[in-house]
Amino acid sequence: MANFLPVAAAAATGILVGSAIVATRFVIDQTGPASLALLRYTIGFCCLLPPALFSGRVRFERRDLLPIGLLGITQFGILVALLNYALQFIPSARAALIFATMPLLTMVFAALGGYEQITLTKLLGVSLTIVGVGFALGEKVVESGGVTHGWIGELAVFASALSGAICSVLYRPYIRKYPTVPVSAFAMLASVFFLAALAAGEGFFSSLPRFTIGGWLAVIFIGVNSGIGYYLWLWALNHTTPTKVTVFLALSPITATALGALCLEEKISMTFLVGLCCVALGLWLAHKLTR
Repeated sequence: MANFLPVAAAAATGILVGSAIVATRFVIDQTGPASLALLRYTIGFCCLLPPALFSGRVRFERRDLLPIGLLGITQFGILVALLNYALQFIPSARAALIFATMPLLTMVFAALGGYEQITLTKLLGVSLTIVGVGFALGEKVVESGGVTHGWIGELAVFASALSGAICSVLYRPYIRKYPTVPVSAFAMLASVFFLAALAAGEGFFSSLPRFTIGGWLAVIFIGVNSGIGYYLWLWALNHTTPTKVTVFLALSPITATALGALCLEEKISMTFLVGLCCVALGLWLAHKLTR
C-alpha cells in the first residue's frame, strides 16, 4: 500500500492534467493564455490556502523562500509561457510529443543529483511512454500547421520540458523539509504574481473577464484541478523518485485525446490504441521492474 499510494497520486495528476487540457481548449478562445493561467492558478491557490492554514503555522527559513518561489514561477509561469509561445510555431500534437520527453530529462537530472539510478528497464519504460504518446497523437504529430520557423517552437517546448524536469528534482529538499501543502501554496502564490505581470500585458486588469457560463465553469474546473493536482504531484515526489512521478505525464495526452473525442467530438486515430498499450507497458516497466 505504501508503494501504491505515490503511484496512484502520480497517475491521478497525469489524468488531471489531461482533463485540464481539454477544458482549456474549450475556454481558451474567450480570453488570453496568460489571463487564463492567472485565473487558473489563483483559484488553485485559493483551494490550497485553507488546508495550508488548517495544517498549522509553518516557519519557512528565509534562505528557502526565494528558491521555493522561483520553483513555483518556473513551473507555472515560465513553463506555461514557453508552451504558449511554442504553439505559435508548431501544432499542439507535436508540442505534446516533445513535452513527453520530460520524464527522460527528469531521470537524467535525478541521476546527476544522486536521487536515483538509471537502469535499462527504467530507460526502456520511459522511452516506451514517449513512443506511446507519439502513436496516440497519430498523424497530428507530423502536421506542419502552415507556420514557418518550426524549430523555434520545438526548441521552446524542449526548454519547457527541461524546466519542468529540473523543478521535479529540485523540489525534493523542500518537500522533505516542510509539509507538502504549505510548500504547494507558497510556490503557487509566487507564480500568481509572475503571471499577473504577463496578464497585464493582455489587458486583464483593464476590464473584467468575459466568459460564458460554460466558460466560467471550465475556468473553475481548471483551477480546482490545478490545486489538487499540484498537491498530489508534490506529495508523490516526496514519496518516490522523480522519474516514477513524471513518467505518468504520458497519461495527459492520452486522457486529453480520449476526453476530446468524448466531450468535443474530436476524432481518434486508429493508432490511439497502439499508443495506449505502449504507454501502459512503459509505465509498468518504469515501476514494476525497478526499485
